[in-house]
Amino acid sequence: MTGSASTFISKNGAGILLSAAVAVAAVFAEPLMKQLTGGFSIPAMVIALFFGIALNGLASEPRFQPGITWCVKKLLRIAIGLLGLRIALGDILGLGIGAIVLVVASMALTIAASIWLARQFGLEAGYGALAGAANAVCGASATLATNTVVPNYKTKDADTAFTVVMANAISTLVMLAYPPLCLWLGLSSRETGIMLGATIHDMAQVVGAGYALSEDVGNTAVVVKLFRVFLLLPVVLAIGWWFTRSGAKTGEAKVPAPVFAVVFLALALLNTAAVAMPSIQPLYLPVKTLLNEVSRWGLLLSIAALGLGTSVSAILAVGWRHVAVFLLATILILAIVTVGIMLLR
Repeated sequence: MTGSASTFISKNGAGILLSAAVAVAAVFAEPLMKQLTGGFSIPAMVIALFFGIALNGLASEPRFQPGITWCVKKLLRIAIGLLGLRIALGDILGLGIGAIVLVVASMALTIAASIWLARQFGLEAGYGALAGAANAVCGASATLATNTVVPNYKTKDADTAFTVVMANAISTLVMLAYPPLCLWLGLSSRETGIMLGATIHDMAQVVGAGYALSEDVGNTAVVVKLFRVFLLLPVVLAIGWWFTRSGAKTGEAKVPAPVFAVVFLALALLNTAAVAMPSIQPLYLPVKTLLNEVSRWGLLLSIAALGLGTSVSAILAVGWRHVAVFLLATILILAIVTVGIMLLR
């Protein structure tokens, strides 16, 4: 073992192991929770967050802090960079220019409005960015990614944890509510897929809502959702740039290291090329599967570490204004997408 590796382990090992233990416990708890709740599914990421918060007292010991910080700051960026393997650009281009413009516009307006709403409610602009990204992009993953570029402020970790929980809860509710709404509006299969893929927060709920209606709806919804995931990096970098530009008012902000973005885009291009080359699939698919698992576990450890660094009292201090901003952002993106679909007919 080299000296640098030994130093890294001695400094960060305890915190990383604690985060990993919480993540593993959450994975094992997920099916048990489903049985206890009569079939209601609670994602492992949310369970890991709650387990971490419950162990905040233990995690506050100095020996755990460096490793927990590494998971939230470094491991998170690696995991998000690997998300690029889920994207195939050909599928996105197949949506058509109208749908692409609608998705981009709805995302941009939702994030901008969320930041504005947070300020109107007397909250930090950083929370507005977290809530806006969760609604506009991809729930928990977008929240964690945005956390890396939002300036530090007193309740940042608590706001991040709250946003993750809120995104999952609302995403589950709209998974049940939006399909009947689409039928009531008389949307076609393609329009319904665009609606679900462009408005539901998390991929699991998009899949659940889309394929519950039909395979065509599900396929379209997943492609639209993947397009939103593809825009995660540009969105996060844009938010970081905005906070950096207005740094005198918002405090210190830092855009993530470019490697983080470059890896994401490079892997998306690699995945796109691999789709068109059947001959390499036997070699490529096992590697892709492995790296997708690395990404999944990286996100789990990151959110477990976030929970470990968040106290219960900080979560309980979150009030109705936080809920209002998040819900208004959810309603806003639904309204924009609905109007857009009607105009594209």
